[in-house]
Amino acid sequence: MTVRTRIAPSPTGDPHVGTAYIALFNLCFARQHGGQFVLRIEDTDQQRSTAQSEQLIFDSLHWLGLDWDEGPDKGGPHGPYRQSERGDIYREYARQLVDAGHAFHCYRTPEELEVLRNSRREAGLATALKPSDLALPEAEVAKREAEGAPSVIRMYVPEEGVCTFQDRLRGEIEIDWAQVDAQILLKQDGMPTYHLANVVDDHLMEITHVIRGEEWINSAPKHKLLYEYLGWEMPELIHLPLLRNPDKSKLSKRKNPTSILFYQRMGFMPEALTNYLGRMGWSMPDESEKFTLEQMLEAFDIDRVSLGGPVFDMEKLRWLNGCWIREELTTEEFAERLIKNWSYNQEYLLPALKHLQQRVEIYSDVAPAACFLVSGMLEIDDENFRQGSRLELEKQREILQFSLWRMEDMLDWNRDLLFAMLKDLSEKMDIKLKDFLTPIFIAIAGSTSSFSVMDSMEILGPDMSRARLRHALEALGGVSKKAAKKLEKAYRKLDEGASGPEED
Repeated sequence: MTVRTRIAPSPTGDPHVGTAYIALFNLCFARQHGGQFVLRIEDTDQQRSTAQSEQLIFDSLHWLGLDWDEGPDKGGPHGPYRQSERGDIYREYARQLVDAGHAFHCYRTPEELEVLRNSRREAGLATALKPSDLALPEAEVAKREAEGAPSVIRMYVPEEGVCTFQDRLRGEIEIDWAQVDAQILLKQDGMPTYHLANVVDDHLMEITHVIRGEEWINSAPKHKLLYEYLGWEMPELIHLPLLRNPDKSKLSKRKNPTSILFYQRMGFMPEALTNYLGRMGWSMPDESEKFTLEQMLEAFDIDRVSLGGPVFDMEKLRWLNGCWIREELTTEEFAERLIKNWSYNQEYLLPALKHLQQRVEIYSDVAPAACFLVSGMLEIDDENFRQGSRLELEKQREILQFSLWRMEDMLDWNRDLLFAMLKDLSEKMDIKLKDFLTPIFIAIAGSTSSFSVMDSMEILGPDMSRARLRHALEALGGVSKKAAKKLEKAYRKLDEGASGPEED
């Protein structure tokens, strides 16, 4: 048997360090067994998936030194490797499941589903909806079908009993079927959900080992059932521990930067970040903390993975990166990376220089004026905002949070779109644009004396701009869960069309 592993990221935002962590372990396992590592793109969310995000995934993984054998950019014998290009395949298998009595068309409306869930909740039952909950009289099904009512295809799942399955690291796992809902397989738009596409693709691409995060453990019963329904052998499951914040909560952008682009922009060496990700729940046989990707590939053993939640600690990463800078680079190599591969290069600085040229009188004025463009997180506190703006701190916090939520929804990033978005938000909040932009200036540049904040954010890019707004919110005391709920409510009132804060 040839070992084949895969990762399947969604191109819906900045490439996540969690994706790189899972990719690294899949790559190492495949190489350890002389097998292949596959990259496929899960772009069934047509509204949020973009070609730009897909390219960023490719670029970020390559920057970290991770490569794959088959994928959208490389081709291979099991393509296409984008789920959006495999729709006919999924629809055919969904029809097979319906014809075999393993799945059914569901015409329930969102309102009806909510009533059903509330009913189960009030009865003290799990909110997972079962086929018996969703069933409609045959006459009603026929009526809705004749009217062309929208429907989805759901899978049949047992209503009682326990599902057992094996995990290489965790042994036998049991999950009560009462917790498993009649999963949607094919959505109203004809696109598959993750669950159907994942099983079909893994089988057709001959994946032998599914190495993924532990958040997918609760989905394993659905996947096991689909493999049984389709008469296929299930790959071996290996669920890696989730990356954690220092407070042991799940790694999230609200507490720790999660974008690979952020770490690249901050000036971390790719070798150091890959090294650090390799230490997340795994260790070298000699317990050495600093090692290359080649050394990890040579020594890798998946059974050495520890299930205790690995903590992603920025300070520890900074220490490790310092070791790489001091121990692996000559002064000449350090200079070359600084000037050529990081921010002290013409490609990055030229857009800024056209603005700075209008504001300086001598060359020595450039460095102080441009320092915020080549810095990481700025040293700011509430006093900067208190002195820099005439607005109350609470109102400034609201501006920063609402702007951040809007920025998280932006698929394209340029100064004109940023200006239009911020101007629209200032009008909805009934705040003069100049006053509205002041706290954003402070968050992005550390003061209000910089050139256009929209131009600054375009140069810094979305990952660093969003990170600085989050950093500014923390400088203002942060946003508690209670305050966040209040802000979310106020945010949605501004614009009923706003989607609200994106989940981690």
